[in-house]
Amino acid sequence: MSLNPFMKKLGLSSSDRAVIVHVDDVGMCLSSIEAFFELYDFGTVTSGALMAPCPWFPEVARRCAARPDVDVGVHATLTSEWKGYRWGPVSTRDPDSGLLDAEGYFPMTSEEVQSGAKPEAAMKEIAAQVAMVYAAGIEPTHIDTHMFSVAHEKLFDAYISQALERRIPAMLPKPDIVGFESIVPDCETRKYLAGYLKELGEKGMPLMDGILAMPLDEPRDQTETVKRLLGSITEGITHFVLHASTDSHELRAITPDWESRVWNYRTMHSDTMKKIIESEGIVLIGYRNLRDAMRK
Repeated sequence: MSLNPFMKKLGLSSSDRAVIVHVDDVGMCLSSIEAFFELYDFGTVTSGALMAPCPWFPEVARRCAARPDVDVGVHATLTSEWKGYRWGPVSTRDPDSGLLDAEGYFPMTSEEVQSGAKPEAAMKEIAAQVAMVYAAGIEPTHIDTHMFSVAHEKLFDAYISQALERRIPAMLPKPDIVGFESIVPDCETRKYLAGYLKELGEKGMPLMDGILAMPLDEPRDQTETVKRLLGSITEGITHFVLHASTDSHELRAITPDWESRVWNYRTMHSDTMKKIIESEGIVLIGYRNLRDAMRK
């Protein structure tokens, strides 16, 4: 794998292992907000992304606007995966957009939105979500994607256009990373995106050398799992994602994987995890570092 040019821009050596420890789904529920801020202040998390269409967005927006030091981006959302707790588009209520299911919410799966959404509608929707974040007084450090739903020829431009227009990084992998096939299962789409990603990298968009995630199917302490994952990281920049939440009745009612989300939070909220990060020689960075380097 070729040397990531952003390592030098960040003042790092070619052998360094830089990791963005990133909380997804911030604002999905109150528990996600509490977990993010606690972990960010604790020092084991360096970035997060906000879900503008969710009911708890006004609260997380209020807290982030009061904390300009916090590294947060936009979690571009085109799906609503839970059965009893749903959200929908902020830009339209038109069923012809392909962004609504029969109940009036976003589709539950990435496959549904990829097959049904009109590209122009997706473009307007993601732009509207980004605009909501700015309107709330937040200067986002990046944009990323909920459930990788934008990893499709029809939707990729809607995602990238906001990164280019706002001059912020988009969470994007190098096309030769381990696991790219699981992110983009369709072979033809994978070939298309590989070429697109290569072109974006050549034009100065940061690309991840690795994408790793804490488990959502491990409802117990995950310290050994995280230690193994961190130990597997090679040189370059890695996006390390977790879905941290504090325990609550609301969280338990929303999602069947609530225990794993709570353990994502508890595992990272420990001095043991700080020691593991230090012993591994991991260099913690945030998306603000990449955004500022990109803008130079």
